Amino acid sequence: MTALDRENQVCFPLYSAANAVIRAYRPLLDELDLTYSQYLVMMVLWEKDGASVKELGSQLHLDSGTLTPLLKRLEAKGYVDGAWSQ
Repeated sequence: MTALDRENQVCFPLYSAANAVIRAYRPLLDELDLTYSQYLVMMVLWEKDGASVKELGSQLHLDSGTLTPLLKRLEAKGYVDGAWSQ
């Protein structure tokens, strides 16, 4: 075994745990027609209605290039209004 073996990497168990959490949420989120990422955005907006894209990015550690299409999909589903894009 070397330090580079998967078993010696902390990233693999973290990756596996994150996937397990997302899979556990999937049935609940499917009922709401939300992805896990969309759910995280909605959680921030529930905490702070009217949060800006910059605030969302700061809270979720996502850049605007990731958030913009996500917010557009949420808007198309009727979860957010177009105020985020102004």
